[in-house]
Amino acid sequence: MEGVPEHLRDDGAEDGASDEALEEALASLRGDLEAAKQDALYARAETQNVRRRMEKDVQDARNYAATGFARDVLSVADNLARALDAIPAEQREDEKLKGFIAGIEATQRELEKVFHQNGITRIAAKGMPLDPNQHQAMMEIPTDEVDPGTIVQEMQAGYMIKDRLLRPAMVGVAKKPD
Repeated sequence: MEGVPEHLRDDGAEDGASDEALEEALASLRGDLEAAKQDALYARAETQNVRRRMEKDVQDARNYAATGFARDVLSVADNLARALDAIPAEQREDEKLKGFIAGIEATQRELEKVFHQNGITRIAAKGMPLDPNQHQAMMEIPTDEVDPGTIVQEMQAGYMIKDRLLRPAMVGVAKKPD
């Protein structure tokens, strides 16, 4: 036992107090080890939670980055639809205007295609029951033709981007006549 300090040497003598102190120290170290294991588990779980949150934030940013731009472009789609609706039937048959009208219709189809490619879909409205999560009731229309609460008129189309509301549909809802 050369080189070992005197107070650390075990002479083979049984010292009850020393064994008891060793057991206490060992129990204390085991407790510290368990606490360190728990801390490591909590830290690992927190790291996984942060990673999952970041992945979700990145995915949301990818999915919904164009939301502001999409809202702005909806007014273009509305104006194209209004332009086509405003053309009287007799002018649609006029040979001088057929190419112009076909160009507006082609532009509208292309815009709808781009919307579809970017996960922007039109909300179904007319004939559907009012859903306050997707429709904004602008007026009530007295009628016996459909059940109250059914949408009978669409003033402005509503749109979703992926699974989020981009713009609610502005609608007229049936009510019982007075």
